[in-house]
Amino acid sequence: MPASKAQRAAAAEKRKKAVALALAGMDWQSIADQSGYASPGAACTAVGEALKIHLREQGDLVEQYRAIQLAQYDRLQAAFWPKAITEKDPKAAEVVLKCIAGRTKLTGTEMPARTELTGPGGGPIALTAASMEEFEALLTAGDVTADAQDVEDAGDDGD
Repeated sequence: MPASKAQRAAAAEKRKKAVALALAGMDWQSIADQSGYASPGAACTAVGEALKIHLREQGDLVEQYRAIQLAQYDRLQAAFWPKAITEKDPKAAEVVLKCIAGRTKLTGTEMPARTELTGPGGGPIALTAASMEEFEALLTAGDVTADAQDVEDAGDDGD
């Protein structure tokens, strides 16, 4: 038989108390003792469940807010679209573009920015092959005992 409304409310209150004690920095044994759980493990599980419930509720609220924001962008764009298209009103076009930008940001459909690494003066990055000795020297570079000449000599193969 499922728990009654009173039992569910009591369990929720017990979890709430356990969460408050956990936030206060108490250990699991103390939380179990003070909130009425049979063991520290049960107290830990209850706090974990409470956090999962809270995250789900927060996720639902965020989705509701996102839906409201999207509807507002849609209404605003619909109001300014005719002026932007038929009358070629620059201010109306700007509002429409901002609505589109806001919607793409809100839905995560923005194209990621492309980045490119360059060398000095915007030129290419110079890459060179390194010998195992040079690589090992770089790994030990934090060791201040080696100086720059030693590192250069380590890669010198007589060329």
